[in-house]
Amino acid sequence: MSIPQSVTSTSRAPTRTAEQIAASRRARAIKNFVTAMLFLSPSLIIFIVFVFIPLLKTIQLSFYLTDPIGRMAAFNGLDNYQRVFSRNDLMNSLQVSFLFTLYVVPSTIILALFLAILANARLRMISAFRIVFSSTIAVSAAAAALIFAFFFNPANGVFNYLLDLAGLPRVQWLVSDSTALISISMVTVWLQLGFCVVLILAALQGISQELYESATIDGAGFWASLRHITLPMISPTIFFLIVVQSLNALQTFTQIDVLTKGGPVGSTNVLVYLIFQSFYFNNQYGIAATVSVVLLLIMLALTVIQFGVLERRVFYS
Repeated sequence: MSIPQSVTSTSRAPTRTAEQIAASRRARAIKNFVTAMLFLSPSLIIFIVFVFIPLLKTIQLSFYLTDPIGRMAAFNGLDNYQRVFSRNDLMNSLQVSFLFTLYVVPSTIILALFLAILANARLRMISAFRIVFSSTIAVSAAAAALIFAFFFNPANGVFNYLLDLAGLPRVQWLVSDSTALISISMVTVWLQLGFCVVLILAALQGISQELYESATIDGAGFWASLRHITLPMISPTIFFLIVVQSLNALQTFTQIDVLTKGGPVGSTNVLVYLIFQSFYFNNQYGIAATVSVVLLLIMLALTVIQFGVLERRVFYS
């Protein structure tokens, strides 16, 4: 019986070689890359124009002397860095920034964890409490600073009024150099609390209830469940918040500008406010760029340390 010509020609169709397959894969990969770049190009353009180019310009400016309107006049190498590190105001701002970060980050996360656990409880009207706990997300830093300016007023502020009712001595919240940084930290903790509560609450609601039921059957109480189930399961969220809140604390500006202007006696003069003073008040554009680069390096180093040390304790599975 003879085989049809069409069948014979189909069965004898040439197979593709390995080189042809590799070339096809490369062409498909290039096509996918070009398509991805077309979709990402608006975001990339915005990042390049408003982030990367200013960053490179700032680094370049830190190696130059400038004229009165901020244009680069003469290359001076590392002289700006030597001047910055020989000044007492940089050392003071470094100390203030690290103290401020130490005050804000642990307090915010611990308080947010407590409120998120309360908001996760099965109670009546718990949705209203969740709204209250997360409401600070909608408040700007300037508005929060103005609210707390009334609370901190040494003459007729709410906080000193409560201290009077309790029979305790009044506190010069924003006037004394010993309490000004703590006062700014209180504003920042309140301002960041809603964001942290929302994220931790979402992480808590993602934990399977079967784990808690098994722990209860085994005789585990609240604290044992918190230590061995809750904290390990939400550790990625807590790690994320530690990194993000640390970076936010090092970049705090608005509440300091509204409430203390870096004072009294430089007790709230963080690095960002030192940059602001050098640039806008002292017209030291090269010095401001240098301090900006120092702040960038500190933030990078802090993030690397956090990923190297804290991430080992994160439970991802």
